[in-house]
Amino acid sequence: MQERQEALNNPEVVRRWARHPRCVSLARVELRKILAVWGLTRIEDAALVVLSELITNAVRHARVSPGREIETRYQLTCDGVRVEVHDSADGWPQKRDADSDSEGGRGLVLVSALADQWGVSERGGVGKSVWALMSVPPREGDG
Repeated sequence: MQERQEALNNPEVVRRWARHPRCVSLARVELRKILAVWGLTRIEDAALVVLSELITNAVRHARVSPGREIETRYQLTCDGVRVEVHDSADGWPQKRDADSDSEGGRGLVLVSALADQWGVSERGGVGKSVWALMSVPPREGDG
């Protein structure tokens, strides 16, 4: 109940996660709740896939010292949500075309397809923030 009230009263929700594969599903559950509170269930599927890809990249590739956490930020925008995943690794992700036989390498291609915009930014201190903006599409007949 406290988390729901926080999301209602705040256009930004910040969480920290241990760099472990389990955090991906936990972060998805958290984002799903927040999107419901913000009335953004129409973009839930896309937002959850985008978050999954960004946080999975941080878990798999952000080789940092033990104890460093991954941070997620969900920000309510005028027409949707901004999803950010912060980690303390210096390397920036690169969108690449994966071979058809490859098991991985399609994450940022998916992010690019589902998000209105995405990018990587420096952050205060070490590391980076990978972010994506998703907006609610207008309903048919809206103009």
